[in-house]
Amino acid sequence: MRNADDVLLLIDLQYDFMPGGALAVARGDEVVPVANRLAQGFGHVVLTQDWHPVRHVSFAANHAGRTPFETVALPYGEQVLWPVHCVQGTEGAALHRDLDVPHARAVIRKGHHADVDSYSAFLEADRKTPTGLAGYLREVGVKRVYCCGLATDYCVAWSALDARAAGFETVLIEDASRAIDLNGSLATAWDQLRAAGVKRAQSADVLALSV
Repeated sequence: MRNADDVLLLIDLQYDFMPGGALAVARGDEVVPVANRLAQGFGHVVLTQDWHPVRHVSFAANHAGRTPFETVALPYGEQVLWPVHCVQGTEGAALHRDLDVPHARAVIRKGHHADVDSYSAFLEADRKTPTGLAGYLREVGVKRVYCCGLATDYCVAWSALDARAAGFETVLIEDASRAIDLNGSLATAWDQLRAAGVKRAQSADVLALSV
């Protein structure tokens, strides 16, 4: 079992990000069994859940004449417009039924403010509205954050970068994550992660340290 000051952050393992979902990540379902194995090695696990109102600003359907994957300028910066996904209370927003982490201590719902997107588990996309996760982790004595889930180049990378910026040692578990890779976004994300001091690991190595 990992040290008490380690946490595993499982990001957005929801149906709309799985194959066949509204914003499918290729082979995203492969992450679920890896996440389950990892969770067995951690006493402290936190889940995140994308949780949008139907009129969310990031949905292309809410911008006349716009289509998914275009970008628009919003008050907080450039925003990729997405297909409607992870709408509150829908099947697409539900966590995958095979995710087996009964000992998870918290679920952080993000993206619930209609006027700002939220990739990171720590900060909304306006980069100033906190989710409360950093404070919670500090309060319970966490020092290291292990991140994985969907998608590597968006919610996982943003969460890892913000964990690092909040002062936590941070590791992104590569084989427990899958990417969208939109216009080179995966390579860009890894460059940013390296520059920020986020470590890159494989699940077998993380589990070996948990024995």
